[in-house]
Amino acid sequence: MAPILHFDEAIPFVVPLNGRFRGVTEREGVLLRIGRNWGEWAPFTEYDDEIAARWLRAAFEAASGDWPMPVRDSVEVNAIIPAVDAQQAATLAENAVVLDGCRVVKVKVAESGQEFSDDVARIAAVRSALDEVGAESAVIRIDVNGRWTLDQALDRIAVLNDLAGGLEYVEQPCRTLDEMAELKSRLPVRLAVDEGLRLAASLDDEVVALIRDAADVMILKAIPLGGVRACLDIVARVGLPVTVSGSMDTSVGLAASLALATALPDEPLACGLGTGRLLAKDLTEETLTPERGRLSFMRLTPDPICLADARVALPADRVAWWNDRLMRVRNLLEESLSS
Repeated sequence: MAPILHFDEAIPFVVPLNGRFRGVTEREGVLLRIGRNWGEWAPFTEYDDEIAARWLRAAFEAASGDWPMPVRDSVEVNAIIPAVDAQQAATLAENAVVLDGCRVVKVKVAESGQEFSDDVARIAAVRSALDEVGAESAVIRIDVNGRWTLDQALDRIAVLNDLAGGLEYVEQPCRTLDEMAELKSRLPVRLAVDEGLRLAASLDDEVVALIRDAADVMILKAIPLGGVRACLDIVARVGLPVTVSGSMDTSVGLAASLALATALPDEPLACGLGTGRLLAKDLTEETLTPERGRLSFMRLTPDPICLADARVALPADRVAWWNDRLMRVRNLLEESLSS
């Protein structure tokens, strides 16, 4: 039987980052081509096949050209500051305003191996840098990646909220939705759910109710959640305000998140799509970066030379690993679509 999910070409790749982010210094994945369109499949290596299948579904959606029509031309974008030292954080915050025109800055905290004092110094440095370049009205949001206990979150959010001059929101402060619901009932700062939604086994009515109790904002990542249309279904079901974020994508993959952000029925909050600044090299000739704090929707194709370089840079054993994973996960996705 012919495969349900056909593609014309699959090219494993690796691109370096400008620094360590999410514990890695480079990004591996596979580009899929169907006709003239491309989709990016780059689930993190620690994710199991079932989670990776959601990412693959999004890649096929993109490569099939199956995105809804946009309802807006562009969206506001936040800058992103990794868990770097205070001096680096200040420089990145200044560049976010001066070079990219951003007025919302997302700062990573609770990095493994660091202390809370590092977070304090980073937030203080970012706030000071924003004020010094005349962006006193710029707001800070933080991302905890679920690494705080409830008690830690209560204490630490209060400190960082004061340093930031008022946090816009705190993304995934605790691991579970139940913990976040308790935190939300005891804290005046808005909370955003990411992993609690993205890694949920299903989105039944009970989970939807838990998300509404736990969060004020949903973080939607088009590729990890199965594609643009899957995310639009989530928006319709849950009904919370939305921030669209990328998933450490190249510019080819980032276009899927832009497709979602520009297709949402309501204007999203400043989107986490300024991640092009994390890339030392890209698969396109020019990397998607904000202009005057905004990004416009476009469907991107890889530059042949950039893609060839990224393919050659991936060691042979990693090429084989990605090809094997792709075939295995494609079979799993085909089974789920056929059932």
